[in-house]
Formats: sequence, structure tokens, C-alpha cells
Amino acid sequence: MVQQIINMNKRDFKITRKEGEWYHAVVTDSYGKVYDNYFEHAHEANKWIYYIWEKEDWFNSVNSQELLANAIAELARIDEENNIRKIM
Repeated sequence: MVQQIINMNKRDFKITRKEGEWYHAVVTDSYGKVYDNYFEHAHEANKWIYYIWEKEDWFNSVNSQELLANAIAELARIDEENNIRKIM
């Protein structure tokens, strides 16, 4: 009987930069979820990758739609406090 070994850790990352542009970081967490972001400096991209990996359990346990709705509501509240035109 041949036993197949499966790599359960899907973590991966890539940081690229085209001349004249910011660093583009793409990171995959242990759950296979892919995130990408842009940074002015390479060390910021590297720090963000570790942040994603440290928080991956939390990111994958919360409702992303609820987080997005709460973030938009908070931005709308801040705009209203600063007398900026309502976005909703």
C-alpha cells in the first residue's frame, strides 16, 4: 500500500515590484485564502505577510461581509462627524 503525503500547509507569498511602482505582496494563508496589497517599502510588505499568517485563524472564523458592513458604517459615521457628505 502506498501512502500519499498531503501538504496541509498552503502558506505561500510573493513580493514583486515593477520599476516606478510600489511593492505588490500576495500571500496565501494555511486555509488557502489569498490576500494581496501594495506597499511603498519592501519591509512593510514583509511585515504584512507575517500579520496575515498570525491572524489567519481569526480572518477565517469571522463573517467577512459583516466586517465589511461594519467598516463602511464606521467610515460613514466618521464622515458625518466631520461634516462630510453622506456616502449612503
